Amino acid sequence: MRAVMPEVLPEVVALRRRTGADRWDEMWEGELHMPPAPNRMHQDLELSLGAWLRQHWAKPRGCKVYPPINLALPGRWPQDYRIPDLVLLEPDRFEIDRDEYFDGPPTALIEIRSPGDETLDKLPFYAKLGVPEVWVIDRDTRVPDIYVLRDGEYEPMDPDPDGWLHSDATGIRLRGEPTRKLAIQVGDDSSTLDFLPDA
Repeated sequence: MRAVMPEVLPEVVALRRRTGADRWDEMWEGELHMPPAPNRMHQDLELSLGAWLRQHWAKPRGCKVYPPINLALPGRWPQDYRIPDLVLLEPDRFEIDRDEYFDGPPTALIEIRSPGDETLDKLPFYAKLGVPEVWVIDRDTRVPDIYVLRDGEYEPMDPDPDGWLHSDATGIRLRGEPTRKLAIQVGDDSSTLDFLPDA
């Protein structure tokens, strides 16, 4: 069910803050978006993917991976921000970290797409922010898409003949498997190959 409130009552905002329901709230150019908490399947994939990225990509390269965090256009916090599921940062972008939010584009970000959510509606914001790559992974099938920023707009990446998507920003390869798992590895290093989620 979709509901639109021209003006959100202060009591509603206070209740959401008090109960923690505002954890995933986003501000879209002054318009409050209040998505529900992700379901267990979504969270299992997010946690498995975050753990794999930390172990096989971030730690060996001195990079960072963060769970959901506020991403704002430079100087626009808190009037305009989105919250991706995972954010990947290489050292040359560490300076965007403001603790409560990131003030600028990360190296790449990940959105796990659930039925009826606003994942694809966020792409123009991420393009305006200048995020080089956005990975969109279907929650139910685990099939990934990588959107690459070119001339201010995102273009979907084509898979190679074996079905792999190769992230230029990170060196990671992704592929959806018939078993409803996400195959992932760092470049050609087969020792890092895994199938997610673990659960």
